[in-house]
Amino acid sequence: MLSLRLARGSHPLVLLRRLLVACASAGVGFLLLTALGHASPQQLLWCVAPLAATVQFAVAVARTDPHARPSQALSSAGFGPATAPAVAAVTTAVSCLLGSALALLFFLHLRGDLSGLPFDGAAAALLGAGGPLPVAGALTLLTCVPALAAAASAASLRPRRTAAQGSAAAAARLRARREAADATGVALAAPGPGGDDPPVPADLPWGTALATTGLALGAYAGSFASAGDDAALKLPLPGGSGDAAPAVVASWALITAGLILAGPGIVHLCGRLLGALRPGALRLLAGRVLQQEARRVGRPLGALCAVAAGGVLCTLVWPDGDDARSLGPLTVLGAALVVGCAVATAGMAALESKRARTHATTALLRLGASPRLLRRAALLRTTVLLAVFAPLSLALGELASLPLR
Repeated sequence: MLSLRLARGSHPLVLLRRLLVACASAGVGFLLLTALGHASPQQLLWCVAPLAATVQFAVAVARTDPHARPSQALSSAGFGPATAPAVAAVTTAVSCLLGSALALLFFLHLRGDLSGLPFDGAAAALLGAGGPLPVAGALTLLTCVPALAAAASAASLRPRRTAAQGSAAAAARLRARREAADATGVALAAPGPGGDDPPVPADLPWGTALATTGLALGAYAGSFASAGDDAALKLPLPGGSGDAAPAVVASWALITAGLILAGPGIVHLCGRLLGALRPGALRLLAGRVLQQEARRVGRPLGALCAVAAGGVLCTLVWPDGDDARSLGPLTVLGAALVVGCAVATAGMAALESKRARTHATTALLRLGASPRLLRRAALLRTTVLLAVFAPLSLALGELASLPLR
């Protein structure tokens, strides 16, 4: 009930973001029902990418919700940080359930199971109208998106140790060390500088290792397939563009996971490079912001880089020409969901980052920093990230397509 009351009083842009989550959930539900109608495990496997992109987008929308960080008025009314994850989970689940219900209605209508409406059964052959549709299986698949999105939203907004709590704990430890030093007569070393530096993400080596493992696995699978093993199991690619070995598909998954994991480290490294070699005010400000917001925008940028690498791979695997096969509406729908959710998630992360820097921006303006300097710093950050992630996407897409060429 609290989630519905908060939704009724939300800003129209907030409602629009939740409507986009419902639309993405409807698209994924439609793809899942299509795979169930054809009883195709291969189609169900390819639905994992749109499903993951939709869940990530739902989490990003939940994090940018105004009620994700309760104000003092809401906290005094009993809506504190411990209640925010539950409200976010319920709100996300309601949006995704609305999309799943729309997907079921459109699927049954286009399949021909609901009569008396325009375009009744217009896509019966495409949606597998000749076979039965298990009710339990359909309901199970339709609840996947709401359940996963709600759980991920609640996990991303769960209360963590705040900076004040961390400072209090550090002060208590320092007091204990001083008391022990006074008791033993040993001088206590002064704390070193750099305590206010942004935390360095430690996932860059692991992400690099995952991406490298994926590239090596793809190269090994490609050489193994070129050796003439016709009995190997093949997975059909979306759009009817051929097939690929399961090891090749697993290599793509490893590369994607590696990029997402290494994203915060790459953004933080870009900030460190911007602030190196005696920087001026512009480079120092841009680099500091990148280091501070690396954890917030790194993973969405890594996912967007993986999607761009997938686009490069598709252009190399599906060349333009007279013999190029049609991708089909379902493949186009899945690709549109993945690309749209990745771009929207990156935009939501940028919006959350801007909102988190509101107090710092206000303080800079009060100290005399010009708005033009802030705009130039934002442009410099965008240019540096584009200059780093664009070649990375091109290189990884080219390398990932080698087993299929």
